[in-house]
Amino acid sequence: MPDRGGGPTGPRIRVGRPSRRVRTLLMTLGVLAVLGMAFTMFAGFWTDWLWYRSVNYSSVFTTTLWTKIGLFFVFGLLMALAVGFNIWLAHRLRPPLSAMSMEQQNLDRYRMGIAPYKKWLLLGITALVGLIAGASASGQWRTWLMWVNGVPFGQKDPQFNLDVSFYAFDLPWYRFLLGFGFAATILSVIAAALTHYLYGGLRVTSPGARATSAATGHLSVLIGLFVSLKAVAYWLDRYGLAVKSSDFKATDSWTGLRYVDANAYLPAKTILFCIAIICALLFFATLWRRTWQLPVIGFGLLVLSAILIGGLYPAIVQKFQVQPNEQAKEAPYVAKNLEATRDAYDIADAQVTDYDGKSDTEDLAALRDEVDQTASIRIMDPNIVSPTFQQLQQMRKYYAFPTNLDVDRYSANGQDQDTVIGLRELNLAGVDKQNWINTHFRYTHGYGVVAAEGTTADSEGRPVFTESDLPSKGKLGEYEQRIYYGEKTTEYSIVGGPQKEIDYSDDSGEKTYTYQGDSGVDLSNPINRAAYAVSFSEPQILYSGAIGEGSRILYERTPKDRVEAVAPWLTIDGDAYPAVVNGRIQWIVDAYTTTNGYPYASRTTLGDTTADSLTATNNSRAVVAQQNQVNYIRNSVKATVDAYTGEVKLYQWDTQDPVLKTWMKAFPGTVEPRTEISKDLMDHLRYPQDLFKVQRELLTRYHVKDADTFLSGSEVWQVPDDPTNKSGNAVPPYYLSMRMPDQQQQAFSLTTTFTPNGRDNLSAFMAVDAEAGTDDYGKIRILKLPTSTTVDGPKQVQSQFNSEQDIAESIRLLRGGDSEVEYGNLLTVPLNGGLLYVEPVYVRGGGLKYPLLRKVLVSYGGNTAFEDTLDEALNKIFGAEGTAPQPPPDDGGTEPPPPTSDNPTVQQALDDAQKAFDEGQEALKNGDWEAYGRAQKELEEALQRAEDAQTQPSGSGGGNSASPSPSPSGSPGARPSGSPSASPSGSPDPG
Repeated sequence: MPDRGGGPTGPRIRVGRPSRRVRTLLMTLGVLAVLGMAFTMFAGFWTDWLWYRSVNYSSVFTTTLWTKIGLFFVFGLLMALAVGFNIWLAHRLRPPLSAMSMEQQNLDRYRMGIAPYKKWLLLGITALVGLIAGASASGQWRTWLMWVNGVPFGQKDPQFNLDVSFYAFDLPWYRFLLGFGFAATILSVIAAALTHYLYGGLRVTSPGARATSAATGHLSVLIGLFVSLKAVAYWLDRYGLAVKSSDFKATDSWTGLRYVDANAYLPAKTILFCIAIICALLFFATLWRRTWQLPVIGFGLLVLSAILIGGLYPAIVQKFQVQPNEQAKEAPYVAKNLEATRDAYDIADAQVTDYDGKSDTEDLAALRDEVDQTASIRIMDPNIVSPTFQQLQQMRKYYAFPTNLDVDRYSANGQDQDTVIGLRELNLAGVDKQNWINTHFRYTHGYGVVAAEGTTADSEGRPVFTESDLPSKGKLGEYEQRIYYGEKTTEYSIVGGPQKEIDYSDDSGEKTYTYQGDSGVDLSNPINRAAYAVSFSEPQILYSGAIGEGSRILYERTPKDRVEAVAPWLTIDGDAYPAVVNGRIQWIVDAYTTTNGYPYASRTTLGDTTADSLTATNNSRAVVAQQNQVNYIRNSVKATVDAYTGEVKLYQWDTQDPVLKTWMKAFPGTVEPRTEISKDLMDHLRYPQDLFKVQRELLTRYHVKDADTFLSGSEVWQVPDDPTNKSGNAVPPYYLSMRMPDQQQQAFSLTTTFTPNGRDNLSAFMAVDAEAGTDDYGKIRILKLPTSTTVDGPKQVQSQFNSEQDIAESIRLLRGGDSEVEYGNLLTVPLNGGLLYVEPVYVRGGGLKYPLLRKVLVSYGGNTAFEDTLDEALNKIFGAEGTAPQPPPDDGGTEPPPPTSDNPTVQQALDDAQKAFDEGQEALKNGDWEAYGRAQKELEEALQRAEDAQTQPSGSGGGNSASPSPSPSGSPGARPSGSPSASPSGSPDPG
C-alpha cells in the first residue's frame, strides 16, 4: 500500500500480533473452557436426573423441568417480542429529517455509530430482557401448576361468594400475569422512548414540537396499556382485600376485610377501576387527536382520585366512624375471621370444657390407684437421656444417637407401652483415621435400634432397655438393622463395589459387608462417574480403583431431604422419627400442604410458631420453609423413608384436602392412597408436633367463638416458657399416654399448657389424640380453668419446687462435687378435677458424664413430694403408704442394723454393713456416685448375710437380733436402693 501519510518511510513493525501457534493454543483453550462449562452444566442436570430415577420419582423431575422450560420460553419470548416490537416500531416511526440543532448533531454521532449494528443490538436487547423475564417466570412453576390443576374447596368466602380455590389457586396466577404485564409495558415504554429520542421523535432542547405525532401516538398507546393494567389491578385488589394482612389490636396479624375495607376501600377500588378505564381510553384517543392534553388531565384525575378516594376517604371513615364505636363496627368482620381461621387451621372442632383445676375429693388416698389408670407417666425424658444412650449403647466411637430421641408406642405383654427410641447412626467424626476411603467407602452405615421403657428406670437410674447391644436384640424381633439413611447421615457413600464396608464389631472381631440394595446411582458407567466427579468436586470418583462393577453412590440421605426432594410442594415437619415396621427400620416423616390464600384466615409464620426450647438448641428440628407465611395448613401426607434402601413412599393422609388433590393432579402417581398404609405402619403413625404447635399458637386467641370476647382480649392466652431451662423459649409439647376426663381409657396424646397473657398461673390444658387409626385421632380437647380462681402454672410449680427449703437442700446435695442437675419434662396430667405435675430429675455425677434418674418431683393440690421413685413420690402426695413398696427409714442409704448381736456371723455381717453405710455417706457428700453405688451394693450384701444367718436354727448360732431387708423394687418407675439421693429433710434418703 502506498504511504499517504507524507511522513518518513522505513520498515514496518507488527505490534501485538500473536503467532499462529499461540493463536491455535488460545483457540484450543477457549474451546476447552466452553466445553468445560457446558459439561459442568450437563453434570448438574444429569446427576439430578439419575437421582430422581433412582428413587422412582422421575416424573417429579420431568414435570418440574418441563414446566420451568415452558414458562421460561413462553414468557421470555413474550417479553422479548414486546420490547423488540416497540423498539422496531419506534425506529420505523422515526422522522425522515431531524431538526438542525446541537442536540440532534450530538445524537447523529450515536446514530452513525450504531447503524452497522442495529440488528445485532436489537437482538441483544431483546435476548437480555427475554432471558431475565424467562428466568423470573420459571420460578413461578408452583403457581402455574396450582392454577392449571386447581381443585375446588367447596367453601365460599363470605364477601364475594367465590370458592376459596379462587384465592388459593387463581388469584396468585392472575397477579403474576398482571405483574408481568406491568413489567413488559414499562420496559416497552422505556425502550420506545429512548429509540424515539435517539432518532429525533422526541426532543428535549431542539426548537419546535417536543414530540412527533407518531411518537405521541406510540407512547400514548403504551401508557394507555399501562393504565388499563392498573384498572385490572384495582379490580383484583377488590378480591385481594379478602386475603390482605393488616395490623389490628385484637390480633397481631389480621387477614380479611374489616369495616373500613368493606365500606371504604372496596367502593374506592371500584370507583378507581372506572376512572382508570376512562383514563386509558383518553390515552388511546391520542391516535386520532395527537395531543397530550386530555390524557394528562385524565391521568391527573386518576392520581388525585387515588389519593382522595383510595387514601384520605378510608382514613376519615376509620377515624370518625370506626374508632368511636370500634367493637360494634368490627364485630361482624371479626366473626368471619374467627370462623375462617378456625376452619383453615383445622381447629374448628376443638372441644373446650370447663375444668375446676382443684380436686374436691377429701380422700386423697383413693386417688393413688387412679393415677395409674389416668396416665402412663413417662419419667424417661427423650430430650435428656440421649447422652445416656450414647454412653451405654454407642459401642463404637463411629456411632452416635440424635440429640433428641423420640417417643413411640410398642406392644409389651399385649399392651402398648410408651417407648423412648433412637438409632445407632453413623458418626464420621468418631472415625480415628480420616481419609477419603474411610469416609466414603468403609464407614457407610449405622447399626441397630436402641429402645427403652418410658415409664421405668433401673436401680442406677438408667433406662430399662427393651432393645439394646450390638447387633441389637430385644423385644422388637427380627429386622434389617443396617442404617444407610438417617438424620446424621449427611456425607455421600459409595457402596456395592470391590471395597468392603465395616459392618459392625463384636467380641470375635470386625465384620465386613457389601451393600445388597438397589438404592443410589450406578457408577459403572464412566459418564456417570465423570458427572459425579464434577458435581461433587471430587476427581477421585473418576479414577479411583475402589469403584468398580456394582458400585453405587448414595447421597441425599437424611429423611427430610429425601422427602422434600421428591415432593418439593410439601412443607416438612421438623421431627422425623424411626420405627420398626414389618421387619424394616422406617423413618416416618409428616408433611404438610399449605397456602396463604385462604380468605379471612389470619396468617402465621411457621418458623415462629414452631419454635420452642428444643428447636433453639437443635437446628435439625427446625421446620422446613420456616419463613413461609401461611393461613391454611393440613397434615395431608405421611411419608416413609427406608433406612436401608432409602425408598421414599408418600401416603395420602388427609383425603379431603383440596391442596393435596391439586398437587396429586399435577404429579399423578406420586402419592399412594391411604388404603395402602399397612396395619404395622399405622400403629406407629402419630399426630405431628409442628402442626400441633401451630394450632396451639392460634388457639391462644381463637379458642373463643364470640366476636365481642375476642375484641376485648380478656381471654387471650400464651404458651408458657419452658420452666426446666433458661432458654426463654416456649415449652415443647409432650407425647404421653393419658386419659382426659371424658375418655374411658388412655390414649397416646400430645399435650401442652396455656397461661393467661402476661401471667404465670394456668389458664388451660390442651391435648390432642395422637394415636393414628383411632376414631378420635386429631380430636383437640381443651380444659379451661376458671378465671375467678388461680391454679398454679408450670413456672409456678417449678418455682415451688425450687423454693421449698427441704427440696432446695436436697438439690444442693445432689449438686455436690462436680455433679450437675438436669430437670426433665414437666408433665401435666388432669386428675379428678385437679392437675398432677410430674418432673424427673437427673444427675450427671462424679466421673459419669451422662444423666441418671435420681429423683422425681410430684405436685398435686399444692402438696409437693421429692422422692427417689415415682411410686414413693405419689405415695407421699396421696398419703397412700400402703399401696406401693415402701422405703426404709429416712436416714441415708439402706438403714444399717443394730450394732450388736449374739450371733457372731450376724455380728460380722452387721459390722460390714455399718462400714459400707459409712463409706456410702462419705461418697454421697463427695458426689462420687460410683463409690456410692459400690457401697450400697456391699451394704445390701451384708444385710442379706445377716438376714440369712439369723434365719438359721438356734443350734447353728442364730440370734434374736433382727435386721431389715433391703427395700423392695421393681414397680414402674421404682429404683431400688443403691442410688444416691437426698430426702426433703436434707439428710440422705434411702433408695
